[in-house]
Amino acid sequence: MDQPRVAVVIEDETDIRSLLGAVLGQAGFEVYGAATGVDGLELVRLHQPLVTTLDINMPGMDGFETAKRIRTISSTYIVILSARTEEIDALQGLEAGADDYIAKPFRPRELRARVDAMLRRPRHRIDGALQDPSDRQPEAAPVLSAAANGANGIWLEHKGLRLSRDTRIVSVDGVDLDLTRSEFDILADLLEAGRRVRGKGDLALMLRGERSTGIEYVSDSDARAIEVHVANLRRKLGESPANPQWIETVRGVGYRLTA
Repeated sequence: MDQPRVAVVIEDETDIRSLLGAVLGQAGFEVYGAATGVDGLELVRLHQPLVTTLDINMPGMDGFETAKRIRTISSTYIVILSARTEEIDALQGLEAGADDYIAKPFRPRELRARVDAMLRRPRHRIDGALQDPSDRQPEAAPVLSAAANGANGIWLEHKGLRLSRDTRIVSVDGVDLDLTRSEFDILADLLEAGRRVRGKGDLALMLRGERSTGIEYVSDSDARAIEVHVANLRRKLGESPANPQWIETVRGVGYRLTA
């Protein structure tokens, strides 16, 4: 018998915590609730949930700090639900490691849809190790090659940067990088696109698990969230936007690999 999917709800308001528990329970999750960030962190450590929801304004440790600490011990999908609707709050939540940010009051169907979209994306592997960082072509567009990683996976390569979708491993010159799911998926998308420009709207839809048909709505906050993810990705890669080694900005449009 399959083990039940687990979710942790970290919310100091009892009514909202109960509502979230009911919504996730109807989606097939076994739900554990906590009223503080400290207690929620311990639940995540104990149960290793697939999904964790967070409030920001909680007594003691706030949601931003809680998200950062959760991200050091778990690859759980983190959804922040908060009455704070300023763009800076959403960006700060994403920078803290959240996968999504939903404003309160929220619609249960929207939460279910957001969670379903996240679950269509593979989980980020945080314990893998690259064994063979050789055979790269520094000046070429992405190269597909077989790598000795204990499996016959396909690696995307560009100037010493290597990525495997199968193992969810990314490395630069043999050193593994710790990326969030969104950062990994954006980097994989850019590597596969090569020199083709990927617009911010295209990347936002990709993160939501949707394909572009030309009629979808992508908000300014969605586009700004992509900018934050790319900025975090560049920081972890150790490159400067002014002199990029891997990802260059196409002003007013989006991003693509360097030549």
